[in-house]
Amino acid sequence: MSNSNLRFRFSIDRGGTFTDIFCEVYQNDKLYKSMVSKLLSEDPSNYKDAPTEGIRRILEEVTGIPHPRNEKVDTSCIEHIRMGTTVATNALLERRGDRCALITTKGFKDLQYIGNQSRPKIFDLEIRRPDRLYEHVYEVQERVVLLKDSEQEYLDSVMGDEAKKERVCVGLAHDKLFIEQPLDINEVRVILLDIKNKGINSIAIVLLHSYTYNKHELMIKQVAEELEFEQVSCSSEVMAMVRMVPRGCTTCVDAYLTPVIKRYLDGFCSGFDEQLQSRVQVSFMQSDGGLTPMNSFLGNRAILSGPAGGVVGYARTSYQSQDPNPMPVIGFDMGGTSTDVSRYAGEYEHVFETTTAGVTIQSPQLDINTVAAGGGSRLFYRNGLFVVGPESSGAHPGPVCYRKQGGLLAITDANV
Repeated sequence: MSNSNLRFRFSIDRGGTFTDIFCEVYQNDKLYKSMVSKLLSEDPSNYKDAPTEGIRRILEEVTGIPHPRNEKVDTSCIEHIRMGTTVATNALLERRGDRCALITTKGFKDLQYIGNQSRPKIFDLEIRRPDRLYEHVYEVQERVVLLKDSEQEYLDSVMGDEAKKERVCVGLAHDKLFIEQPLDINEVRVILLDIKNKGINSIAIVLLHSYTYNKHELMIKQVAEELEFEQVSCSSEVMAMVRMVPRGCTTCVDAYLTPVIKRYLDGFCSGFDEQLQSRVQVSFMQSDGGLTPMNSFLGNRAILSGPAGGVVGYARTSYQSQDPNPMPVIGFDMGGTSTDVSRYAGEYEHVFETTTAGVTIQSPQLDINTVAAGGGSRLFYRNGLFVVGPESSGAHPGPVCYRKQGGLLAITDANV
């Protein structure tokens, strides 16, 4: 059998504790064999990256050609790699994202903290606010207001044509706008330098009415890129929606998680030869159940990447569409770090605003409920009771029963 006729198609679920790899091997466009592999997502003493290691082992086993662990994986016979990952999910649940700062319009410093004042548990005597994702918040002098017809007439009477040309415009949503306070770029530079001096390299920019007037946000972004910030998330680019609170939350999530995603992708790519990004189709599952190219995989759309893959999987395999009265299917996915529950009744159920780990996200997602409770959730003994999570023992060092140095007590140990 000639190895040149073999084509490999990999589908990977990279979870917080385990990584599962399904591979279809084709020869001359016909399915030759299918293979499944399972590894710990983190095992530094044996390999750097679990998906890379799984791909290496399968290539070695099928082709019979050695693929040394210390060399880059040859991608010449790989057709595509499709991956769902809970890297972003677990980072949000366990609050392990990057340090970030929020820049907003003057007068709205506390808006994200106040939120929408909803009371989901109105009779709870001890309501705890979720931790904010940003460390610091800065206000900038800028203000854009929406113009009513009566106000337009007043401006016509008091302002000259040149002044109106500079201060009156039409927004992206076709609103008439008045730039009441132009952005002071020097003030912006001082603020950004202060953020840099605090050791923060990720910022979220959320300005009032930026969904329709994005120039001020883009001006701040330009200065931030000149100062070499690693991540700059503009609300007008992340999710250009009217409501400032969920738009701000979503942008903060993007600034908080995208650097984590980028580091993971860089680490993943480093294990393959240079052809990975030029000839191999590498796609990642998004929260809405669709695949996206690796370069477009961002934090705010990666929250439910792994769980979304599970929904698509059981919808394709478990739902009996040929029955006259097909029954809905309930998906229950308990992993090592989180548990995901969903439902499928013939079509994917999407939501456009959800709350995950106490954070409101305004982005298309499959309707999945995720909680930080898995087999590897840590156990703490407090006030005579065991308390579970949300921290996870992960794959390394993992639960005590993994017998690794520094193992952490987890639900897995209680089960054992």
